[in-house]
Amino acid sequence: MEKPAIGIDLGTTHSCVGVWQHGKIEIIANDQGMRITPSYVAFVDGVRLIGDSAKMQAATNPENTIFDAKRLIGRKFNDSVVQADIEHWPFSVIDDGGNPKVRVDHDGEVKEFAPEEISSMVLSKLKETAEAYLDCEVTDAVITVPAYFNDSQRQATKDAGAIAGLNVLRIINEPTAAALAYGLDMKGKRNVLIFDLGGGTFDVSILTIDEGSLFEVKSTAGDTHLGGEDFDSLLVNYLIEEFKLKHKKGFAPNPRALGKLRAAAERAKHTLSAAPTANISIDALFDGIDFHTSVTRAKFENLCADLFQRTLTIVERALMDAELGKDAIDNVVLVGGSTRIPKVQSLLQNFFDGKSLKYSIHPDEAVAYGAAVQAASLSGNDDFKIKDVVLCDVTPLSLGTDTINDVFSVIIKRNTRIPCKKTRKYITTIDNQEVIRFSIYEGERAVASENHFLGNFSLEGIKKAPKGVTKVEASFKLNAEGILSVSVEEIGTDKSENITITNEKGRLSEGDIRRMILEAKLFKEEDERHLARSRARNQLEDYTYKIMQELKAAESELSQADKGCMKEESDKIWDWLKKNPKAGLGEYKQKLQDIQEKCQSIMKKIHTENAYSLQR
Repeated sequence: MEKPAIGIDLGTTHSCVGVWQHGKIEIIANDQGMRITPSYVAFVDGVRLIGDSAKMQAATNPENTIFDAKRLIGRKFNDSVVQADIEHWPFSVIDDGGNPKVRVDHDGEVKEFAPEEISSMVLSKLKETAEAYLDCEVTDAVITVPAYFNDSQRQATKDAGAIAGLNVLRIINEPTAAALAYGLDMKGKRNVLIFDLGGGTFDVSILTIDEGSLFEVKSTAGDTHLGGEDFDSLLVNYLIEEFKLKHKKGFAPNPRALGKLRAAAERAKHTLSAAPTANISIDALFDGIDFHTSVTRAKFENLCADLFQRTLTIVERALMDAELGKDAIDNVVLVGGSTRIPKVQSLLQNFFDGKSLKYSIHPDEAVAYGAAVQAASLSGNDDFKIKDVVLCDVTPLSLGTDTINDVFSVIIKRNTRIPCKKTRKYITTIDNQEVIRFSIYEGERAVASENHFLGNFSLEGIKKAPKGVTKVEASFKLNAEGILSVSVEEIGTDKSENITITNEKGRLSEGDIRRMILEAKLFKEEDERHLARSRARNQLEDYTYKIMQELKAAESELSQADKGCMKEESDKIWDWLKKNPKAGLGEYKQKLQDIQEKCQSIMKKIHTENAYSLQR
C-alpha cells in the first residue's frame, strides 16, 4: 500500500506507534531511537518540544511541561479526579467554562490549551515518526483508549486525532488491542484475560480467541484513574513527609520542587521492580536543602497496597460479568509498564491459584502492536494473517435515559457486544402532553442524574391524548467505536427526532476543531522555522570553530595578515552570537556568507599547502 494505516497507543505517560509491513508488525522508533515516546509537551524559549526532549527538561521547566493530558481529556474541571490530580501537577490547570485547560508561558505570551490539543501534539509527533520511517505521508490511523473510557473521552480522543491531521479509522479498547497482539498466532479456542496496568489507567478484558481470527470480548472492567502515576503520587507524599521529619521543617512544594520529587519517585519505582531498595538523592530540593533518603520495596508495597488490591476487585467484577470462574481462564496476559511491579504480579498469580502469567508480548508495545493489526485490517490489507480477523468488542458502561422521578432506564446494558442497536417503548406521563424530553446518560447508578450525562433532546408536537395513551420508541445505536446515536419516534406517526452524541455541551465544536487544526499547522510551521534557524546557527558555529582549529594547526605557516583576519572574523562572529541568541534564519545565513567570503581564500591556501606537503 502506498499509504499504510498506522496503529497508535496514545498513553498517559508514554505512547507508541506501529505499522503492518512485510507480513509483520513494526514498532517504529522515534528520532531518539526509542520505541516508546513520553507523552510530554514542553514550551521553552519560544520552542515547542515533544516526547523525550520535553521530558528531559521537565525538572528545570516544570510550569511549562505538560504531561498526563489523557487524565484531563473528556472530563470537567470540577471532576473530583481532576481536582485531586491538580494538587500533584507542577503546571497550571484553569477552569474554562467548566472545562479544564492547561496554561503555559510560550515565547513571553500566556497561552491556554485544551487537553485535546496537547494530545494532538503527541499524536503529531507519532505521525511524523511514522512518516519518517515509511518515507510517505500518513493520514489513516487506529487509536486506542482505555476500555473504561466514556463516550466523552472517546470522542475527545477522536478530536485530538483530527487536530493532528489524522483520519481516525477506529477507536478501539487498549486491552482488546493487546489481545490482538497476543492471540494473532494462537491455535485452538481459549479464554484469555488481559490485565492492562499502565501509567494512568487500568483495564481488564476477558476475551475468547478462536484460531487467532475471532476475537470476542466477553466483558471489560477498569478504572481510568489507576496506574503508575498514582503510585508515584503516593511515593511523592511519603517523601514530603520524610523531608519534614528529617529536617524538622515545613515543606510547601513549589512547581520545581514538585517536579524534582515526581522524577525521583518515578526512578525509585522503576528501581524497586528489580532491587529491594532505591536510593533517592535530590540537590537543593527546598530552601537550598539537599534531600537524601532510601525507600525499600516493602515500604513502597505498603504505600500502594490499597491500589494493588483494587486491581483484583476489578478482575473479580470482569469475571462475574463474563460469567466465568477463575479456572475457566486459560491465559492471563500482562500488559502495561506497571505490571513489572513484583507485588502486582504475585497478587495476581495468587488470585489465579498459582497460574503462570504470560509475558510473551512486550508490555509497553503490545497495545500499539494490536492497533497496527486492526489498522491494516481496516485499510484493506489482504495479508492472509489479518484479512480474516474479526473483532467483537463490548460497551463498557450501560446507556439509557432518565424517566419519571430521576430513575435511570437502561436501554443498552454494559458488556453488550458492539456494534448494536436496542429499542425501548415509553408512554406519556401527563394528560395532553405535547413534548417528551430525553436526557441521555451512561453509568451503573439507579439514579439517572448520578450517572455521566451525554446530552439531551426533545420530541415536540406529539399527538394530544390522555396520559399513557401516546407511545414513543427510543432507539440507541452504538457503532464499532462505541460512539452513540439516539433516535425517538412517535409510534403510528412520522414524528421523530435523533441525536448523535458527539457534541455534548462543553465539548469541542466543529469550529473549535477547525481552529485547533489551523493552530497545529502554525505550530508545525513554527517548529520547522526553529529547526531551520538552529541548523543555520550550527552551520555558522561549525564553520567558525573550523577556522579557529585551522588557525591553531597552521599558525606557523600563515602570514600575520592572514592570522589577524581569521582571528578578527571569528571573534566578531562569537561576539555577534552572544548578543543575538534569537537571530533570524536570514541573519545566520548572511553571517556565514560574510565570514566565508573573508576567510575562504585563506582556508583554501592552508588546504593547498597541506596537500603539497603530503605529496612531498
